[in-house]
Amino acid sequence: MYYDYHVHSHFSSDCEAEMKDIVEKAIEFQLKEICFTDHVDYDYCHPSINFDIDVKEYTQYIDLMRNRYGDRIKILKGLEMGIQPHITEKCDRFIESGDFDFVISSIHTCDRKDLYNGDFFKAKTSREAYLKYFEEMLYCIKNFKNFNVIGHLNILGRYNGDAAKEKLEDYFDVLEVIFKELINRNKGIEINTSSLRYKDILLLSFDALKLYYELGGKVITLGSDSHTVNTLAYKFDYVYEILREIGFEYITTFEKMEPKFIEI
Repeated sequence: MYYDYHVHSHFSSDCEAEMKDIVEKAIEFQLKEICFTDHVDYDYCHPSINFDIDVKEYTQYIDLMRNRYGDRIKILKGLEMGIQPHITEKCDRFIESGDFDFVISSIHTCDRKDLYNGDFFKAKTSREAYLKYFEEMLYCIKNFKNFNVIGHLNILGRYNGDAAKEKLEDYFDVLEVIFKELINRNKGIEINTSSLRYKDILLLSFDALKLYYELGGKVITLGSDSHTVNTLAYKFDYVYEILREIGFEYITTFEKMEPKFIEI
């Protein structure tokens, strides 16, 4: 039984897949649950791209999907919130008004510069980039209230070749602080399998996951970060094997922002 908690639809400006087609493919793949986590990204550094959602329309469409397909799959209303230190209060207000089941806190813009197009990495060594990224992440964990997990925690390795060569083990002192803060706040992390499509590696390394486990981390979700119908639950079987090897017995699902632990 797989539960995909990072899925995009046509409500995200970088995705053209229709929600109906995604749900039907998820049923074909025999997924137990699917959580739509379309983008909201305030103050994104390229104003030509609008990462925003009409919550009323989004809710109505998800309700339509639930009414049509709810006897075959559980459909959750989630969000991937692009977070930055200066917008935490605005993000909290938005989420509090939306009655969401699940929220991913993701950094797409750091130091007010874009990660995707590489602006953030200019005039920085890889270590400087990582330390700044983790600094802003920790601030947001402490000051952003309404989220459940940190999304694609090692996204720098996806977008920059030099950053991809860095070993997370060299930042375990920082990661320990981040993980402890998450654990103290009953928050967690996601394992994002998109890197297995792009680079055939899991960016959140075995040892980093083991560190989270040894510190007492329990909240962990799986997400394909799908923007097309055919990548749902991508290599979740492989991730389950890794989690079991480390010692995890459960993954986490959510409803109305409350966690539920599912045996793997």
